[in-house]
Amino acid sequence: MKKRIAILGSTGSIGTQSLEVIEKYPDRFEVEVLTANNNSRLLTEQAKKFHPNIVVIGNEKKYTEVKDALKDFPIKVYAGAPAIEQIVQTESIDMVLTAMVGFSGLIPTLRALEAGKHIALANKETLVVAGELITALAKKKQVGILPVDSEHSAIFQCLVGEYMNSAEKIFLTCSGGPFRGKTREQLMKVTPEDALLHPNWEMGAKITVDSATLMNKGFEMIEAHWLFGLSPENIEVVVHPQSVIHSMVQFSDGSVKAQMGLPDMRLPIVYALGFPERLSTDFPRFTFRNYPSLTFETPDIKNFRNLALAFDAIHRGGNIPCVLNAANEIVVSAFLEKKIGFITMSDIIEEMLNKSVFIARPSLDDFIMTDTETRERTELLIRLRKTK
Repeated sequence: MKKRIAILGSTGSIGTQSLEVIEKYPDRFEVEVLTANNNSRLLTEQAKKFHPNIVVIGNEKKYTEVKDALKDFPIKVYAGAPAIEQIVQTESIDMVLTAMVGFSGLIPTLRALEAGKHIALANKETLVVAGELITALAKKKQVGILPVDSEHSAIFQCLVGEYMNSAEKIFLTCSGGPFRGKTREQLMKVTPEDALLHPNWEMGAKITVDSATLMNKGFEMIEAHWLFGLSPENIEVVVHPQSVIHSMVQFSDGSVKAQMGLPDMRLPIVYALGFPERLSTDFPRFTFRNYPSLTFETPDIKNFRNLALAFDAIHRGGNIPCVLNAANEIVVSAFLEKKIGFITMSDIIEEMLNKSVFIARPSLDDFIMTDTETRERTELLIRLRKTK
């Protein structure tokens, strides 16, 4: 039986690479649902090629455009965020790959879990915002959350077969981004164009900026905390510029397992989709001859403060990681639009964390309220800074 996949965010970097993987295994996988927020042109191209049962365009203004483009195909077309939330519960779906960006992935993931769907998780913000809610629901419904992030996929792969042995520590690796080693004075001058030049990975704009600020690694630390049940004190971030070791696990006897490979997001995607089987691929192979030296450094949290802010947020708990995520989404957007500078992003996030109302045990409604209020207050703070 083919595994029927719903891809939420099919026009983004992870979504397009997931379709590339699925295309290589026509006897294994079948596209059941495709969704996109705004990119109606690419969504319709994908639908014509993969013939899903359903497509959803998040932007309701583009519904007619998509509907007309697919009028000659037996494909159901819907629009709007509520449609995405409902579609993931469709009985014919076996797995939901969540590749939506930011907070928008939270409720569809919850709805999919409620319907007993296995999740291939590429939307780390879902666990950053509501990790306790998500993991408790997955346990209740007895469904798996398979990580698609390269780092969490690496940890997961290191833990497979170790069910009798608990992890003592996790090492999350990161490249250090395009500004590794730069001073605060240098960082004050960087542009969005500079930030989008990641040295090793090809990703969307938002996650690429997050990698440059090390917020992405902070988010991954929080995600690892919920996925693997380790306290933040047992998760160490290590800068590894070559991006060949994707992460490591240390066990109680002191031994360390590392998962290695070329920096290619198709590898964790095919692992998540095919698990528990490793599917053969024709992807380029790693060779030590091309990497005679693998190096490691301690991250610079003085100049890249977002990583420290993420550790602070998970220690405080409650709705504070939700504040962290919402403020970050707004400042990254403002930075890309050249409304604020690179360093200012961390300043604003820290101010929002310090001024937000703490909720110890938030409900879904609390998360939604926190997200909305944080976005509004962050945007106001940006406008006030511009007028000074």
